Amino acid sequence: MAGDCRENGRHPVTDRTLILYLALIGFFAIFSTTISKNPVLPLFAQALGAGDSILGLIAAVSPLAGILFSFPVGVMSDRLGRRRLLVIAGIVFLTAPLCYLIITDPLALIPIRFFHGTATAILGPVVSAIIAERFPATKGEMLGNYSSATLVGRTLAPLAGGIIISVFMFLPGLFPYRMVYVVAALAAVPVLYLILRYREDKSGTTEIPGFSVFRESLVTFIANRRLRATAMADMATYFAFGAFETFLPVYLVSLHYEAWQIGVIFAIQVLIIAATKPFFGRIADRADKRYQILAGILITGASVAIIPLTADFGTVLAVSAAFGLGMSLSTVATRAYVADVAKREQIGASMGALSSIMDIGHSAGPLVTGIVITVAGYSSGFFTGFILALAAAGIFAVSVREQTVTV
Repeated sequence: MAGDCRENGRHPVTDRTLILYLALIGFFAIFSTTISKNPVLPLFAQALGAGDSILGLIAAVSPLAGILFSFPVGVMSDRLGRRRLLVIAGIVFLTAPLCYLIITDPLALIPIRFFHGTATAILGPVVSAIIAERFPATKGEMLGNYSSATLVGRTLAPLAGGIIISVFMFLPGLFPYRMVYVVAALAAVPVLYLILRYREDKSGTTEIPGFSVFRESLVTFIANRRLRATAMADMATYFAFGAFETFLPVYLVSLHYEAWQIGVIFAIQVLIIAATKPFFGRIADRADKRYQILAGILITGASVAIIPLTADFGTVLAVSAAFGLGMSLSTVATRAYVADVAKREQIGASMGALSSIMDIGHSAGPLVTGIVITVAGYSSGFFTGFILALAAAGIFAVSVREQTVTV
């Protein structure tokens, strides 16, 4: 990797090799974390004796780790160097699945899920910062390539988890579920191996940043209206995504859709996002990222608003595909735009803040939409995402109207 390189007396590797390594890290890491969650986690928790309230807590703690840690991790990676943080993430990716093998109390899943969630909270902003620094002219395309690799892992993991559980279901007790976590640990081995091969051209300090450094980085991010507005755009997109993935299946069941039809609808969406992110990343590298972000927000917002107006399979499939296109269009450009706007020495902090705010939107989407649906029905619930998207688009358009960065 970047740098197995000069300091070891060898030829530096190519940028193509670096992005391949990062994509492989992302694929195996997200495969490992996703297979640990879907579909095994609720089944494993129930087999341990968890009730609905415990299941809710278990599901909530993993995104909470992203909200709490992504920004501090980004700040520390700017000071301590990216590699140190990646090594910590790699260790968590490998050791967390092993923890599931030894527990017998469902309450133990709460700290384990939080611990596991710290790995992805580290990986996302740190890799985004590495790509933004190493590929300044093609960061949009490279961020798209990396994101697509993680989406492939996210797509394959539930399929593999379901197959493993089915194959070992004839065995008694918790064995079928624990075999899934064995596979999750095995998938994390190449993650740690590849991370350990990574060498930075320039290492950071060994001094852990103090509170004043975190405060200064946060104030700098919030004070910059373009960074703030871009984070709000991402939050609105993931708010809509959280509502979409949580309540569209329930809505479709109410319309008497078969499970396989719902699966096809979501599979097509994921495939579209994975296939188009590198393409939209290339567009972001060559065109004005601001217009791309605006277009993506408005498409995702309009898509969720249309859901209650649709009923037949073809139309729902088209709406889901449009949502995937809008999400792909916007999210690949937000990271590239943040890299343009942020100071070079604060790219990690800015990527971390973006990830934290994104996770807030992703977590708030199902919560807020669920309350609105309960009170006023599906139309109002899905329309909430549309209103938030419009508001975020308006704020973003006003905040970035003066072009002061290279796009």
